[in-house]
Amino acid sequence: MKLLRPLLLGLVIASRAPAAQAPVNSTLTAATVYGDRAVVTRSATVDLPAGTSELQFANLPESLDERSLQVSGKGTAQALILDVTARQTFVDFTPNARVKELEDALHGLRKEERGLNDRAAVLQSQGTMLDRMEAALFAPPAKDVPRPELAQFTNSLTFLSEQKSRIVAERASLDDLREALQNRIATAERQLNELRGAGGRGYKTVVVRVSAPQPGSLDLALSYAVPGASWAPSYDARVASSERVVSLAYFGIVRQNTGEDWKDVALTLSTARPGLGGAAPVLSVWNVDVLTMRPMDVVTLNSFQIKDAGRLERNKAQGGAVNMQSLTSNAPAPEFDAALAEATIEAGATSASFRIATTATIPSDNSPQKVPINSARLTATPEYLTAPKRLATAYLTAKVVNSSDFPLLAGTMNVFLDGTFVATSSLRTVMAGEKFDLALGADEGIAVKHRRVNKFTEDTGLTNSGKRVTYEYLITVQNNKRTAERVIVADQVPVSRNEKVVVKQISPDAKDVKPTNEGILKWTLALKAGEKRELTVKFAIEYANDVNVAGLE
Repeated sequence: MKLLRPLLLGLVIASRAPAAQAPVNSTLTAATVYGDRAVVTRSATVDLPAGTSELQFANLPESLDERSLQVSGKGTAQALILDVTARQTFVDFTPNARVKELEDALHGLRKEERGLNDRAAVLQSQGTMLDRMEAALFAPPAKDVPRPELAQFTNSLTFLSEQKSRIVAERASLDDLREALQNRIATAERQLNELRGAGGRGYKTVVVRVSAPQPGSLDLALSYAVPGASWAPSYDARVASSERVVSLAYFGIVRQNTGEDWKDVALTLSTARPGLGGAAPVLSVWNVDVLTMRPMDVVTLNSFQIKDAGRLERNKAQGGAVNMQSLTSNAPAPEFDAALAEATIEAGATSASFRIATTATIPSDNSPQKVPINSARLTATPEYLTAPKRLATAYLTAKVVNSSDFPLLAGTMNVFLDGTFVATSSLRTVMAGEKFDLALGADEGIAVKHRRVNKFTEDTGLTNSGKRVTYEYLITVQNNKRTAERVIVADQVPVSRNEKVVVKQISPDAKDVKPTNEGILKWTLALKAGEKRELTVKFAIEYANDVNVAGLE
C-alpha cells in the first residue's frame, strides 16, 4: 500500500499538469470577400507532443468575429481538437505596424506644428515690443529726460523699420510653412482613420486546444470573419465599329481595411450577402388612424413643410496565359494579344463564387485593387438612340446575350470605341443566357440636328374668341458611317391636362406614328451608308382667349 501511494500521486499530478502552450507561426493564405466583410484563412504546421497542447494564434485583428471561428487540421499526430477560444488583449503600443508608422509620423508633424506656433508667438511678442519702442520714440519728452539727438532718432527709426520688415517677412514665410504643415497633418489623419478599422491598441489571440495520443505533425487552418472588406464589379466594354461584337472584360474592385495585409493569398469573390440574414423579414401591422393635432403640432408641421419645400426647390436647382512559340527560322516571332486571367466559377444554391486565377496582394489601406474575373466576346446587334430635342447626339447601344457561364452583377462600366475611351456607363445584373442592352456612349458618326422652323399664332372662332398656336420642327439624321445602321429617333408632342386646351398632331400622321400617353413619338430608321433623312414634327395647340396656358414655348 505504501508503494502504491507515490504511484497514484504521480498519476494525479500528471493529470493536472497544464497543457503545453505553443505560439503558432501562421501565414494568411486565403480570403473570401463579400460585399461587406471577408472570411480569411490562416495556415500553419506545428509539431505536437503527446498530450494536450494550447496552440496560440497571436496578434489577430481586434475586430474579428469570434462567432465565425473555424478550425480544421490533418497530419500524423492524429490530433483531437478540443475547443477554440478568442481572448482580447490590450497593449500600450500599436500592434499594427502600418498604423504605428503613421501615428509616429503624425506625432512628429504635430511636434513640428508646436514649434511653428511657438515661433509665431515669439514674433508676436517682438512686434509688440517694437510698437512700444516706436511709441516711446515719438512721445513728448518727459521731465528730466532729454530729447534724443537727430542722429540717434534717425538710427532708431532705421532699426525699427528693419526689424518690422524682418518680422513681416518671417510671418509670411511662417504662414506658408504652417499651411503646408496643416495639409500634411490632414492627409496623415485621413490615412490613419482609414487604417484604424481593426482597432489601434488592441488585438485578439485565438487559442486552439488539441490533444494527441502520440507526437506528430499537424497542418492547421484557422478561418474567421472580419469587417472592413468589400468588392464591387466593374467592366470594360470594347467595341470596334467595324465588328458586330462586344469584348466585355469583367473585374472585381477589392478593398480591405481589416488590419492585416493580404500577401499572395488565394482570393475568392462571393456574391452571397450574409448581412441580410437567413430568413425573410416579417411584416408588422400597418395602422391607419385619424390624426389629431394640438395647436403646437400645427405650427411645427407648417414649419417643417416650409423647410421641406425649400429644400425640394434647392434640389431641383442642382486569359489565359500568352502562348509563346519557339522558332528556329529567322522569321519574326508572332505576336499575341495579352488575355485576362479567368476566374473559376462555383455556383451555389443562392450565390456564386469567383476563384481568382492567381494569388493577390491587397494591403490593409482601403486602396482599390482590380482583379480580373472573366472576359468574353459577345455577339451584339447595334442600334442608335437619339432624342435630339434634348441633345443632338446619337448614342450607340447594343443588344447582347450573356453567352458566358458567369452572372454579370450590377456595376460601373468603362466604354471604349475603336480603342478610345468614350463614356462611363452602368450595367444591370444579368444572368447567364439572359438578353440585355449595353449603353456604349455617344457616336459622332451619326449626325443629328433639331430645329424649330416655324411658330405662328392665329385667332379662331367666328368671333375670334380663341387662339391656335402652331409649331413646326425639323429633325435631320445623317449616317456618316461606312455601314448601314439602325437609328431610333424620339421626339414629342405636348399632352393636354385640361379639356379647355386641345392639342392636335398634324405631322406625322397619328396613324403612322402614334404618340404614347406621355406624348412620345418614335421612328425606327434603317439608314444606308451616307443616307440622310428628314423628319417633320408639327402640331397645334388651341384654347379660348380667357384661358392662360402654361407650358408654351
